Formats: sequence, C-alpha cells, structure tokens
Amino acid sequence: MSERTNGTRRIARAVLVAVFLLLCPHASAQGGHTLFGDVRVDEGKAAELKPLTLDLVLYSETGTILGRQTITNNGRYRFLNLANGRYVIAVEVEGAEVARVPVTLQYAYKTDHREDLNLEWRGGAGGGGVPRAQTVSAADFYKRTTPNKSLFERAQKAIDNKRYEQAHSLLDQLLAADPHDFQAWTELGTVHLMLDDAAEAERAYRRAVEERPAFALALLNLGRLLVAQRRFDAAVEPLTRAVEAQPASAEANYLLGESYLQLKRGSKSVPYFTEAIRLGKTEGHLRLAALYNAAGLKDRAAAEYEQFLAKNPNHPDRKKLEEYVRENKKK
Repeated sequence: MSERTNGTRRIARAVLVAVFLLLCPHASAQGGHTLFGDVRVDEGKAAELKPLTLDLVLYSETGTILGRQTITNNGRYRFLNLANGRYVIAVEVEGAEVARVPVTLQYAYKTDHREDLNLEWRGGAGGGGVPRAQTVSAADFYKRTTPNKSLFERAQKAIDNKRYEQAHSLLDQLLAADPHDFQAWTELGTVHLMLDDAAEAERAYRRAVEERPAFALALLNLGRLLVAQRRFDAAVEPLTRAVEAQPASAEANYLLGESYLQLKRGSKSVPYFTEAIRLGKTEGHLRLAALYNAAGLKDRAAAEYEQFLAKNPNHPDRKKLEEYVRENKKK
C-alpha cells in the first residue's frame, strides 16, 4: 500500500488569526466543535475484492489518539466536542494506515466543520485465493524519493515543534532536489508566514499553484493571505479556483463571499455565503445580514440574525442582535 504523506493541508495559524480578527472583531476562540464528513471511495479502478469497512483514527497535533470510528465504504464519520487546534485523520484498512489528512479547526464560536475524504481504491493483480487490495491513495498524492520523504517528514515535525528556521532549511533542501513538489512549496509558505514574511509566503503559495493548479490547500492559503492583507480583488481568483477544486470547503466559500462583499459586489457574495452556511460556517449569516442591512433590506437582515442566534445562542452580541431583530423583523 502507498501512503498519503502527512501534512498536505496544514494551515498557518497566523493567517487564520489575522482573517478572523479582520472579519470577526469580537472573535474569541471556542471549543465544542464537531468534525464530520463523508468518506467517498472510488472503486472504479479495482477489479478485486474491497474491504467492507474503514477505520478512521483522530490524532491530536502531538500524536495522541482522540477517537476511533469504523465506517462502511462511502459512510460518514463524526468526532464531537473538539477544541480549536490542528488534528490528523488517519484512514486504516485491515490494520494498515493508508492515508493521513491534516485538519485545522479555528473558529470564533462553536460550529460544525465538514471535511470530506475522497479516496481511490487501486487493486493489483491477485494471486490465488481471495485477492488483496494493493493501494488506497487520496487526491494530491505526491511520490517522493526516500531522501526527500525523510526531509519532508522532518520538516513537518519541526513545524509541529515550532522550529521554523529548521523547517525552512529542510524544505529548501528538498525543493533544491525536487522543485516540483507542490506540497513542500505549500509547507514553505506556511513556514514563511510563521516567520512573519508574508511576501515570501505568497511567492511559495503561488509556486505551489504553478506546480499543481488545482491544489486546494495552496489556493485557499493564498486566498486567505490576500484577504488578511485586504487585497480582496487579488483574492477572488485563487479563492474561486479553491471552491472549484474543493466545493465542500466552508472556508473557501466564506472567504470568496467576503471578498466580493468588500468589493461591493453583494449579489456575487450571496451564493457563497449561503453555501458556507450550509457547510456549517454560521458566521455567513452575519455577513449576509450586514449586506442586507446596507441595502436597506432590514427585514431580511433580521431574519439572518435570527437564524444565526438560533445556532449560536451564547454569542456575546446576542442582546444587541435580538434588539435589531425585534425592531426590524417582518411582521
């Protein structure tokens, strides 16, 4: 079996904080999130017998096992009551780990975060008896030489331990040997952000996108960085491509909606905020309310505030929002 490399979608905490402070000035980190999603297995390339179940293991950033679930092929997983932070979902088949998907939760308020896993089953020619599957690989798998794989894993460990200069050096070595490694370029962008070098971070993310134009993480990280810098016009293009590459990304939809809203193209922002809400990012209600309020549609703004409060009853501005609803709700 081939492994999907760990850390292909790490998110720079510095950018997340900047974006949330920018878009949610009253934000404060909360816990109690739900992480869920569908696991879709493409079996079109396999002629062999497939296992009936998959095991999903949730790890903390430090490697502690937080939960384990067994699901059927194309089933849904759900991990409850998670705090903000970085996690890894490992997929196991018949006791062997076949994929790792990093996930970052960083929300101002308790919410549901959807993270669908798309896997492809590839079977080799079997011998006698019951054939055994050979490979399960996730999208964006990148095959590295043994030395480069070691460099990549050491760089990830250095990032986890906040040794960013060391990670920088390791990633530089890797990219000197293989300048096409789009995942390494994405990691390098994150390292530059943690070292407060936004210009180099942008360059690294753009290089990652050059190497893999549909790599959703690099597109999202680039868009997030541009939004944090209030370069909304520049953010539209990578965020549009991020949504195309990963339509189920609540954050990509939300940030694209925010970019259009800040560019005073409210009609373009509405479907993206609506989709972000459907995917669990309830802050979209607040942005739609702001849009409708500015347009003089106060009854529609009140309806959005009312829906938001139903999902976030402990919001610090609850009384103020309730007063707005009372004054403007359609009779």
